[in-house]
Amino acid sequence: MVSLESYRGKVSLVVNVASECGYTDNHYSGMVLLQQTFAHTGRFNVLAFPCNQFGEQEPGSNEEIYRFAHDEKKINFPLFAKINVRDKDVHPAWLYLSRTSEEAPKWNFYKYLVNHNGLVINVWGSQVDPEDVREDIQRAILETYKHEGSNRDEF
Repeated sequence: MVSLESYRGKVSLVVNVASECGYTDNHYSGMVLLQQTFAHTGRFNVLAFPCNQFGEQEPGSNEEIYRFAHDEKKINFPLFAKINVRDKDVHPAWLYLSRTSEEAPKWNFYKYLVNHNGLVINVWGSQVDPEDVREDIQRAILETYKHEGSNRDEF
């Protein structure tokens, strides 16, 4: 169990992931690149939540999913235990994301951008590549500097 409180003050890209989806390769590599690109700021994290609710494309155990993500996809961001992200037995974090954004995930690799205050500031479906959200992430990170009173315009 990990408290999401530890990510307060940072920008997070929260994503429901699946190992056997047609979007898996592209999205995992894109999420790794985003984490790598913004890690030096200390103000950003990709947060991945495996989910088997869409096409049963995440059938493995938590251990199998962990091995796949770390050994094959070489992830550099937190991977949580498998959860439900919609309908029955929704994890509270995902209930919050869906309610505040007014958009529940419709498929694997739904992406929620959460600002440093914990507010959902954008949502993208599976068809949007992680690389396509880079500018939104950068703007959100810059807002964290402004919030501190820093005049940082780039990083």
